[in-house]
Amino acid sequence: MPQTRPAPVIDQTAPTTAAPAPPTELSLEERMAFINAAMSVRLDEAKVAYEVNTAHIDTEPVDLADVVTVPLTPTLQPPPDPYPTPVAALLQRAHHRLLTGGWCKDVLVDEDGARCMLGAIRIEARGDSGLEAGAAAVLLDAIRRKFGDDVDSVPSFNDAHGSGRVPMRMLDQAAGLADARGL
Repeated sequence: MPQTRPAPVIDQTAPTTAAPAPPTELSLEERMAFINAAMSVRLDEAKVAYEVNTAHIDTEPVDLADVVTVPLTPTLQPPPDPYPTPVAALLQRAHHRLLTGGWCKDVLVDEDGARCMLGAIRIEARGDSGLEAGAAAVLLDAIRRKFGDDVDSVPSFNDAHGSGRVPMRMLDQAAGLADARGL
């Protein structure tokens, strides 16, 4: 009889490629790290786009007097040489009074002795109402030159500020204006 060969045996217990495991959920920290990285990339792209889109826009120069501040030691500073004209000298004294005695708003003089712009002018005018009125008029003119005609009065301008830096600077500029006008 003819010999027949046995049929090859296929081992069906051999391992086959395993199915992929279902994805595991990321922890909160891992998700936050991915979001942080994605947002950083988007912010960098937005920054570059902003710089490109605004490169053609003219900018207004910054007034360094609004930015640069130095500690003042007003009690150690002598008063400046007075202007030769009476209104200019009065405005200069009022500026120095605010510098040394302090600035306030909403009242002529506060409980600590600090004064508003008009309060400083009034005390430095020493009872001369004509000199006081002239100084207030020049000061209002200087303010309107810088800030426009919307400013109603010196007290309203003074009270609109949170610090005395701008009001004191305007007193100083008004003193120069009064001197230039010979007042």
